[in-house]
Amino acid sequence: MATNFEDSDLRLDTPSPVPEKSQYYLPTAKQEISEAVTQQPNQPENTPPDKSQYNLFNPTPRELMRDFNSGRPSKTDSPYTVDAGHYQIEVDLVTYTRDTNNQDDIDVKGFQTFIPNIRVGLLNNVELQISPQTYNNVRTEFRDGTTEKNSGFGDTTVGVRVNFWGNDGGTTAFGMVSFIKLPTNQDNLGNNSIEGGVTFPLAIELSEKWNVGLQTQFNFNKNEADLGYNVGFVNSVVFGYQATDRLGTYFELFTDITTESGSELVATFDTGVTYLLTENLQLDAGVNIGITQAADDFNPFVGFAVRF
Repeated sequence: MATNFEDSDLRLDTPSPVPEKSQYYLPTAKQEISEAVTQQPNQPENTPPDKSQYNLFNPTPRELMRDFNSGRPSKTDSPYTVDAGHYQIEVDLVTYTRDTNNQDDIDVKGFQTFIPNIRVGLLNNVELQISPQTYNNVRTEFRDGTTEKNSGFGDTTVGVRVNFWGNDGGTTAFGMVSFIKLPTNQDNLGNNSIEGGVTFPLAIELSEKWNVGLQTQFNFNKNEADLGYNVGFVNSVVFGYQATDRLGTYFELFTDITTESGSELVATFDTGVTYLLTENLQLDAGVNIGITQAADDFNPFVGFAVRF
């Protein structure tokens, strides 16, 4: 049955980049150097080793690698890069989204399964990341009683992360993430347009237990109403609390608004937990709760991050 369904109705309300919700981050500003490094002869105590010679084809030795630091599960991005020549995969195993406050629709329900963010260390402070939206399923019920169902592969985001300072130590860390979204979706699960942006994440260690992450992001988005583009402004702040060496939690405020005419503020309150199962494997779960009408009402998720 024909409907007035638009591409924008299929786009889950999640922030760019990688995928839209794929930049979840529990900040860990404190980066410890391994005992094997700090005890090397003729090396000043607490001085990070020089790892500038390492790259994708000359990997950083295991004993010189940074402590494991995942870019998920919060939406605030991370300033830390993966060590040169190593890989990190951060995955949304299952994420569910529901929005009943949409102005045009009665009810929008969607879920995604196994959405990876593949991070590759190119240099000591530069990484490549690729995030395909592997499977999306969206069901929209309209006010006239009709239903639209769409499922399949979504868009793919490619980005580069650069760390300016704090990768290997210090109480602060700052970086930049530039990204581009490619319209690889099936079944109208996107707006079929190239979009992109740049993010500036900052992490600050407040104490042994508490840390804070902040980000400012500028997006170049396709307009929903016409063929033009607009500029989006994303800002967020997240407080992370490390309860034990393995268990952590976070509390986050996220906002997103664009320069498109009629644009409404998207704001969410986000929280969740992380558990470091092994030295290189973290499990997580959380929920994002809409606090403005333009935001999705409810978005729970579970996932993990693993380093190689």
